[in-house]
Amino acid sequence: MAQKIIGIIPSRYGSQRLPAKSLADIQGKPMVQHVYERASQSRLLTEVIVATDDERIETAVKKFGGTVVMTPVSIQSGSDRIAYAARSITADIFVNVQGDEPLIEPDMIDQTVQLLIDDDSALVGTAVKKITQLDELLTPNIVKVVLDKNNFAMYFTRSLVPFVRDSSEVTEWLNHATFYKHFGMYVYRASFLQQFTSFAPMPLEQAEKLEQLRILEHGYRIKAAITEHDSIPVDTQDDLDRVRRHFKIQNPK
Repeated sequence: MAQKIIGIIPSRYGSQRLPAKSLADIQGKPMVQHVYERASQSRLLTEVIVATDDERIETAVKKFGGTVVMTPVSIQSGSDRIAYAARSITADIFVNVQGDEPLIEPDMIDQTVQLLIDDDSALVGTAVKKITQLDELLTPNIVKVVLDKNNFAMYFTRSLVPFVRDSSEVTEWLNHATFYKHFGMYVYRASFLQQFTSFAPMPLEQAEKLEQLRILEHGYRIKAAITEHDSIPVDTQDDLDRVRRHFKIQNPK
């Protein structure tokens, strides 16, 4: 029997660094519409839903024909917003498609979903990509992840990992070790999504400000799909400007 796999896009109006970014215009469409349309191109998602806390986002989603559910303003994290929406939806797997990823590749979603389809023991999946640029390695804004031999995450951090002891020049580290950056997309088995969001925050999560560490700190594993696709998450005005330039190059008017 085919599994029911629902993609949920958490879309919060009051984001801290770039308020109302979900409604930011990108070539005549709000950002949330670009995310929705790309997620809808996934081969494996049964349905795509926007989970929001604001009537302005709800109106925008309905205007382009999308499906939307309202969630409380008090919810702070994307995972909690997805878990809240998922309680009223019957599905086998839920996918957190970040609402600030207007360039998300549908194939990246499918690669990550496939992890849970192929491995019954996997409770959570995510996506990573090999780092090839020094600026990505050095910035704490790009989260790094260390994988074991089976591609389960050993740790997520904003710091440089692994540490290359025999190379004194950080600028040379990419020549001596493999580094992966993490994309904030998660695929959850339905039961584990509710379990995870009931866990208490943990010290490493609070120190790094990385919610996924809560899963590791509670003794569970996250399996990673190594993808060749890239994306530009929109956290700041500079990110939004980069994305707009990308769309203009791809679709000049």
